[in-house]
Amino acid sequence: MLLKDYIFAKSLEMAHHSFRICLDVTIMDGYTWSVPWQSAKVARSIGLPWWGAIVAGTIIARCAVFPVIVKGQREAAKLNNVLPEMTKLTNRMNEAKQSGNKFEFSKAYSDMMLFQKKHDVNPLRGFLVPLVQAPVFISFFIALRKMAYAPVPSMQTGGLWWFMDLTAADPFYILPLAVTGTMFAILELGAESGVDNPNLRAMKTVFRIMPLIILPMTINFPTAVFTYWMTSNLFSLGQVALLRHPAVRKKFSIPARISHPTSALPPSEGFVESLRKETSSRLKEAQQGGRKKRPWEETIG
Repeated sequence: MLLKDYIFAKSLEMAHHSFRICLDVTIMDGYTWSVPWQSAKVARSIGLPWWGAIVAGTIIARCAVFPVIVKGQREAAKLNNVLPEMTKLTNRMNEAKQSGNKFEFSKAYSDMMLFQKKHDVNPLRGFLVPLVQAPVFISFFIALRKMAYAPVPSMQTGGLWWFMDLTAADPFYILPLAVTGTMFAILELGAESGVDNPNLRAMKTVFRIMPLIILPMTINFPTAVFTYWMTSNLFSLGQVALLRHPAVRKKFSIPARISHPTSALPPSEGFVESLRKETSSRLKEAQQGGRKKRPWEETIG
């Protein structure tokens, strides 16, 4: 199995597991068993208004996953620093697969595994941060929407300033626009990343337009959701500023990131070209699989 196929398969498996956990904590009994509901109950018990309870619950949840963010930054820095060598090995595997050279493919794959073990890097670890954060985000999102649409009566007067009713949409669209702006800032700063690869510019462009796609779909969400979302985004921006400080990185054993010039990276196919070739390769394999092999083909594989 090609390395990227293995990574994709494992990421889907982990994503499914994480999503099931998220559904378990948000749907088991309405919203009453969810992380945000339990966090809000604690915050409300000390006299905080609803907006304060949501902010406090968000900060508590983000602090709880902070060690995972640190580990993700550490792994991303290590992977970034060996990126030229990893790209060469990946290209060797791709070329061997396209040429049908099974021996060379096995050799390149073995070299890749030995290289990853030697440098203690694994691309799969890059999925750690989103797979931990996604259930938390979805849990808050689903629970706060349910609480707003129920509605929880005290939330209708538990807001702040112009959004006193947390069960209603923002009448001035200030929160949706602010969330979109902070999403842009997070994506530009690479708040949860750390891998500097010029060959990923096409994907970065796709991510840059995502906030604009999300905005019209979420603009009428209850302000309770945006209170959480805005707090989480501001936490992310503060987090990236903190983790960029050399003293903090040293404290958490995060390696210094090497900035590779474009010339140091072997040419790699763009996302669209890679997808086109992969589709063509799959079709070719399917056509060959449907043709009965001759005796000598069975012998040579």
